[in-house]
Amino acid sequence: MRDLALAAPSLDALAFSMANDLYPFLQFYQAVVFAEHEGGRLELLAVSGLAKPGEDSPYLVWLMRAGRFLATQAGGDAPVWLARDRLALDDDLVEGWQEWWPAGAWVLPVLDREGHRLGLLCVLLDEPPPEAFPGLLDGVRLTWSYCWAALSRRRRRFRIRLSKRQYTIGAVVLALIMAVPVPLTVLAPAEVVSREAQVVSSPVDGVVERMLVRPNQQVEAGTPLFALEETTLRNRVSVLEKQVAVADAELMAASQRAFDNPQSKGELAELGGVAQQRRAELAAATAQLTRSQVKSPKAGVAVFSDVNDWLGKPVVTGERILSVADPGKPAMRIELPVADAIALEPGAEVTLYLTAYPLTPLHGKVLETSYQAKPSESGVVAYPLLASIDGVPAHARLGLHGTAKLYGQRVTLAYYLLRRPLAAVRAWTGW
Repeated sequence: MRDLALAAPSLDALAFSMANDLYPFLQFYQAVVFAEHEGGRLELLAVSGLAKPGEDSPYLVWLMRAGRFLATQAGGDAPVWLARDRLALDDDLVEGWQEWWPAGAWVLPVLDREGHRLGLLCVLLDEPPPEAFPGLLDGVRLTWSYCWAALSRRRRRFRIRLSKRQYTIGAVVLALIMAVPVPLTVLAPAEVVSREAQVVSSPVDGVVERMLVRPNQQVEAGTPLFALEETTLRNRVSVLEKQVAVADAELMAASQRAFDNPQSKGELAELGGVAQQRRAELAAATAQLTRSQVKSPKAGVAVFSDVNDWLGKPVVTGERILSVADPGKPAMRIELPVADAIALEPGAEVTLYLTAYPLTPLHGKVLETSYQAKPSESGVVAYPLLASIDGVPAHARLGLHGTAKLYGQRVTLAYYLLRRPLAAVRAWTGW
């Protein structure tokens, strides 16, 4: 039993060993282990035959009342035999004892070196143990006491007892701390973009045949960016050329007939209008054909996702294909979620912590704010913001992502900590 007690890894394991290891020697009905805390409060640790006494059954509820009574009867440091017939029990204890317990209980206190009681071992028997048995158990009891004291130190909590004055001073200090003004901040996802980026869209309806540049490629003004499929436009130009030739021939024939036939003079105006209409359609189709290859309107960097995303894709007039950005004028594009929105004015400070460069943040100020929220690419409804970047840092490359910290007006620390909980409570209660 000593070896099992010394090998116990926790107080619960030690109590389980105490409640079960005596059975081969005493043949008891049941053994119960209680831990005694400050103020005389008892805690049920183990019941023989049960892995963990955690159920609120009627027996366990009564057992706690019986344990408190036995603790008052076992006042010394030696084991004591408590017979039911010789105890002044309350009616509820008598009824439970007769139903669940045998004739008596042998109570063994567990003490520390200073003589303070740590717990009780209650062994339920029909008759007292043999006279020589308590003396034989003294060594085991000392081992239990030593192990109990060592294991209970791990569970002891550090408690500070404060006076009323100290509580008052603490409350005042806490109130002063909560009144300290701090800047109201919020975090939002952000991306490095260019302040001067020009969108390049499709000039006509068609299908993208070739992308003539790669993503993030440096381009000059007039550099071809992409080309649309020309087959449909060429066929249309060819058909319109034939229609123009037919209209011109009909107009020439009507002009010749007008010398001999006065009625043909009335057809000249109509045929002339048809010929002009055919020439206008041919000119428009020819202009569209010349615009099938789109060129860069300025020098910069071609910004788009992937070449394969556009090859063979049908597009309509005005559909955005890519943008040409100036890398020398970086800025922050911030998506501020509606749930985290705070009052921001142009000029508010912003710090961007890039994912690729977490130790070298970018600093700037808010340039533009939006009063209309819209779904972002991640599906979160957010307000789009644009912020400047101080200087031209070398690591402020277009397309880098990170987390932006936006600084609003100064508020008290209490408001800073309770803003989100109060907003959630008001949204839930409608108050």
